[in-house]
Amino acid sequence: MMSLPFLEAMTGKASAAETGETPVRMVCVGNNFGYVPDLFFPTETGTDYVLPGQLEVLERHREEFSILSQLDHGQEGVGGHGGVHAFLSGILSKNSKGFAEANITVDQKAAEHVGTATRYSSMQMGCGTSIGNRLSWTASGAAIPPVEDPSTLFSLLFQEPEAKNLGLLKEAHIRQKSILDLVKTDADRLKRQIGKTDQEKLDQYFTSVRDLEKRLTQSQAWLEKPKPKVDYELPAEADDFDFVERLPLYYDLIALALQTDSTRVITLEVSGIGNNSGGLPLTKGYHQLTHHGRVASYIEELSIIEKVHTAAFADFLDTLRSVEEPNGKSLLDNTMTLFGSGMGNASSHSNKDLPLILAGGGFKHGQHIRFEKDKSRGTQTMACNLYVSMLQRFGMEIDQFNTSTGTLTGLEVA
Repeated sequence: MMSLPFLEAMTGKASAAETGETPVRMVCVGNNFGYVPDLFFPTETGTDYVLPGQLEVLERHREEFSILSQLDHGQEGVGGHGGVHAFLSGILSKNSKGFAEANITVDQKAAEHVGTATRYSSMQMGCGTSIGNRLSWTASGAAIPPVEDPSTLFSLLFQEPEAKNLGLLKEAHIRQKSILDLVKTDADRLKRQIGKTDQEKLDQYFTSVRDLEKRLTQSQAWLEKPKPKVDYELPAEADDFDFVERLPLYYDLIALALQTDSTRVITLEVSGIGNNSGGLPLTKGYHQLTHHGRVASYIEELSIIEKVHTAAFADFLDTLRSVEEPNGKSLLDNTMTLFGSGMGNASSHSNKDLPLILAGGGFKHGQHIRFEKDKSRGTQTMACNLYVSMLQRFGMEIDQFNTSTGTLTGLEVA
């Protein structure tokens, strides 16, 4: 038998409700199609800058976020749409073999730190119609698929399974774990009979098996613990809403998940907007518009979509700011939220100069920091330096993350 108190004693961690401590959270929002650079990055740097058109809606939160420009993953992140998956890791999956933790993403590194302290060590959400680039990757190099239906997310967070289904879930966990044990026995036997290359492949596979086993064990322990009750009603037709109506629902669920300490790490992957243009007055498809070639009419329509993204994000910050936490700060103060993309400029298929905004989380904000590059020497500040700073703020004793060269200069804790 396994129970939550035993697991918490083993890990040395307990829930926020039991310790009385206010945890730090991490939210990463990634738009697979990027943003028009000229409409995203301010011309001025420092605190006295003018928000460009796409970001004007964020003016009310000016002191609660920082705009970070000219950060990317160097040559490691090159790959057009195929390179977007390196957004939160800095490493293309095909190049992950030479790294100690493959192409693990910053959210999954943080999730390892959380362990079993929450029902879900992390949650992956997806809003769109072409989910596939994947924001979250484990230390074994496996992509974690996001949950796309708001109704499923709400059920995972707040709806108790029926008694008969609870029994089935418990049995399923036992069966799946026993299958994993059997696979391990067979794998160890096979490993003694194969060559080095196949052994490496088998090791990578079995690391994935161990990742799954951890998730199964944690989920089994939390089956006995009641889910939190919230005063929130998800619309019955939420799964069928147009993009414009559906996007805010994910942000609502993220805020509730954080507030109830159901998880402390969340990613939201945003991609296509639907065959009917997501309810927006558009004449062309989203993907086609991103390859605008500086055609004014394309950029004008593309800006309509991008303003939906930034407006929903601004409203999300409103929600986080409105929730007071036990430590006297707001949920926004205690939640670092990264908003951006692994695509720097979709029109030219570039993964350079990623659009990045970091909000909340206890950092000093209200600034636009431009990180200069020396093209003649090939030197630059890596985006993974930002992730080191985020992980340290999350409570981890860490000074290296994938392609980082240190922490991010200019980003200080308040």
